[in-house]
Amino acid sequence: MLHVENMTVRFAGLTAVNDLSFQVSPGEIFTMMGPNGAGKTTAFNAITGFVRPASGMVSYKGQSLLGLAPNDIARLGVRRTFQNNGILREMTVLENVLTGLELAIPHTFWRTVLCAPSARRAEREAVAKSRAILERLGIGALADRTAGDLSFGQQRLVEIARAVVADAQLIMLDEPAVGLSPSDRHHLGIVLKGLAEQGIAIVLVEHVQDLVMAVSDRILVLNYGKCLAEGEPELVRNNKAVLEAYLGQE
Repeated sequence: MLHVENMTVRFAGLTAVNDLSFQVSPGEIFTMMGPNGAGKTTAFNAITGFVRPASGMVSYKGQSLLGLAPNDIARLGVRRTFQNNGILREMTVLENVLTGLELAIPHTFWRTVLCAPSARRAEREAVAKSRAILERLGIGALADRTAGDLSFGQQRLVEIARAVVADAQLIMLDEPAVGLSPSDRHHLGIVLKGLAEQGIAIVLVEHVQDLVMAVSDRILVLNYGKCLAEGEPELVRNNKAVLEAYLGQE
């Protein structure tokens, strides 16, 4: 589904991502780990159109993503979240999720102004779909709450709902577990596995090792923009270079 080959990203002579290659299949949870500055978020930004790679190839379902704007990539079915909470705090949870359908709902200015039946029908369908997604993620009862009043863990789930609602087949989550309690992390893991079981590919950037080891099918560890190790969780956990560099063991 996602194919990254020999991708390099540079900023003013600094190589942030160096010759990175990996693939992600439908229904797979693929995690990128590494310390701050390892290049994880830069890789996310390059895949989703916020940064242009200096070289290499990025494709989604066989279509190149290079040169496409972020909204065009999102329209293809690739959605993402960001490190800094992207919740629209003054809007309700339902309204937040509805914004995820903006690119997917066909509408015109005059059809909306004139309250055409097709516009009203599309709105009803969007609301029903958004409520169904919230129920699926276990936060349906929060639909009419103001998003800024929710706990941090609940807000993270709203972000994921907004990514899922437009039928995205590839979801990229940048540190979704940061600041979450153990119980919230456990619930997040259940949500991620449930999405993967539906065939949705998930790419994580994450530091929380208990979540990473519990949900990941494969892990890629970055070090100074280069791949240090890649494989199933147990193989990465026991990799000597990873133990020395990131898990504080010698």
